[in-house]
Amino acid sequence: MDKLRAMETFVAIVDRGSLTAAAEALDRSLPSVVRVLAELEEALGVRLLQRSTRRMALTEEGRDYLERCRRILADVAEAEAVAAGETGPLRGVVRITASVQFGRLHVLPLVTALTRAHPGISVELLFIDRVVDLLEEGMDVGVRIASLPDSSLIAHPVGAVRRVVCASPAYLAERGAPLHPHELGTHACLLGTHLEIDAWRFSENGREFDVAVGGPLRCNQTGARLDACVEGVGIGRFLAYQVEDALAAGQVVPLLEAFEMPPVPVSVVVPSARLLPARSRLVLQWLRDGLPRRIAGPALPLA
Repeated sequence: MDKLRAMETFVAIVDRGSLTAAAEALDRSLPSVVRVLAELEEALGVRLLQRSTRRMALTEEGRDYLERCRRILADVAEAEAVAAGETGPLRGVVRITASVQFGRLHVLPLVTALTRAHPGISVELLFIDRVVDLLEEGMDVGVRIASLPDSSLIAHPVGAVRRVVCASPAYLAERGAPLHPHELGTHACLLGTHLEIDAWRFSENGREFDVAVGGPLRCNQTGARLDACVEGVGIGRFLAYQVEDALAAGQVVPLLEAFEMPPVPVSVVVPSARLLPARSRLVLQWLRDGLPRRIAGPALPLA
């Protein structure tokens, strides 16, 4: 069995999501892909993928082996390029994931500039408001807006964003503005999905505390919650970039700024520093250089 070929096949199956799609990407027959995977699992003595008629998922052993396969294949590709004396432009696909609005506002402009500067590189963007497993979903680079104290990812900090509590002038004219977070219990607050804890965290004199909140509307989509906030339905809490335009236009007013928690870190993350081919390292550095300037941006208007 050709081990490198088998590794390439295994990675293609995971990245493409099915045996059939992997066969098409590799320009091989489906039976040959099935056979290579079976031989690889037999040689390793472990099951790499749990397969059924409806879905396919990595086993724990498969997830570990996938990371090593990616690293080995990237190292081999770069070694061949160096040996061949390749000094031409970088080529290939890089897959990037970020949250929807942040990706559209900040990642997309940088990526379009990159593809103009490096036409040999193409980028696949996955903008989605959930945490994406980079390895399992075949992503090369991710942008995370969260603290990552226990993450196994290699994180490169690029800035931080505030959490802003705000309401429309119409809502405040009718209900008044809370002067302390504890007053939120008497206000209508706009909440996220039912999976989130119905409490907002604040800080006062170095002490953090949670305030239970509730209200007439719960929605998983940030843009819809902001629309409701602008319409005066209730008080919302958002990341600064999500409400920057509404604040600048006077559609909403920031509240309780003296009690804000520290800004939320923003990081560019990769599965492993040694895992990245040259094109992915270029994209990583491009985002590390460009995002700090975009995140800093103009200061938010204060009340």
